[in-house]
Amino acid sequence: MRRPLPKIVAAAIAVGVVAFAVTPSLIDRRMNRLMVEPPYKASAAAVALHRRLTVADLHNDVLLWGRDIVARSTHGHVDLPRLREANVTLAVFSTVTKTPRGINYEGNDSTTDQITLVGIVQRWPWRAIRSRVQRAIFQSDRLRAASRASDGELRIALTGRAIDIAVEAHRRNPRVIVAILATEGLHALDGKLANVDTLFAHGFRMAGLTHFFDNDVGGSAHGLAREGLTPFGRDVLRRMETLHMVVDVAHASPKVIDDVLAMATRPVFVSHTGVQATCPGPRNLTDDQMRRIAATGGVIGIGFWDGAICTPNAANVAKAIKHAVEIAGIDHVGLGSDFDGSTNEPFDVTGLVLVTDALLKSGFDDEQIGKIMGGNAVRVLSSALP
Repeated sequence: MRRPLPKIVAAAIAVGVVAFAVTPSLIDRRMNRLMVEPPYKASAAAVALHRRLTVADLHNDVLLWGRDIVARSTHGHVDLPRLREANVTLAVFSTVTKTPRGINYEGNDSTTDQITLVGIVQRWPWRAIRSRVQRAIFQSDRLRAASRASDGELRIALTGRAIDIAVEAHRRNPRVIVAILATEGLHALDGKLANVDTLFAHGFRMAGLTHFFDNDVGGSAHGLAREGLTPFGRDVLRRMETLHMVVDVAHASPKVIDDVLAMATRPVFVSHTGVQATCPGPRNLTDDQMRRIAATGGVIGIGFWDGAICTPNAANVAKAIKHAVEIAGIDHVGLGSDFDGSTNEPFDVTGLVLVTDALLKSGFDDEQIGKIMGGNAVRVLSSALP
């Protein structure tokens, strides 16, 4: 006996609704895995020191995934309860607006886009489906909503003074966390210089110039041409410096890094990276690049995933940090986890104490560890923001 057409349609709609509800979480779980589940065990000395530190992480991508970051999640790497447990003082939340299909470290073109599908599955508004700058703004709205829901404990800092105030508030109440808003790749400008001001008006204070493909600002370390800054890219850099937006050269081609360092008059950041000396790779920094970034007064955020440190564990994070400190100096190195960045991480944010422990075992003293674990990032961001 045939089923009536209305029932078939209703069943199809029901299946579609369930798929749209479940699929984002399934993708999130598959893309943001942990090598070791919490809880994480560190030495008593590391635990005691970690509770006294100002901890900062220069890069996470949690805003892409649609999770309620005010609530503790059973998957992924970052949310507000876990940031508090990790004693994080400051976290940079980045937005992702385009990634190519078949994404890889060696070479990607710019003709495809996976984020459109992510947006459709997550039921983003049409404006965010069709415009990259609107995608960045939509994801930034998620951070603002989380800030409102946190009863003032997640504070989005727009100025250096706001960072200082929030850091002092964290010392009195460790539940307070400072958030900086960033975007990963200035294809988010949709090719319009005026959109630098648009992003700034929506709270963005840091921006990576490129991501996994060459764009109209310049070449990517994972692109095809891998050229330097374009004329448009030079205009963008000048405008960012005028606004006191932090320039981030993570993922940038060597030629773009050279061009930025030749032009920059303010500190240059590398929000999440590795170093060639401990883990060779197309986007990891050479010793010369690190010296020149340090000369601008900037900070190099060492990442935790395989592309940054080859074998992801706290000991290799410390190994990369130690080399970076030897080359760039103790005042220019920090953490850039890339949590929730479609990465397989050795631990979630509550495992940052393992990095403190590994740094102790590597011979760093308490003052040096304090700078690496967050003091440098907070100091330079405080002075660099408007």
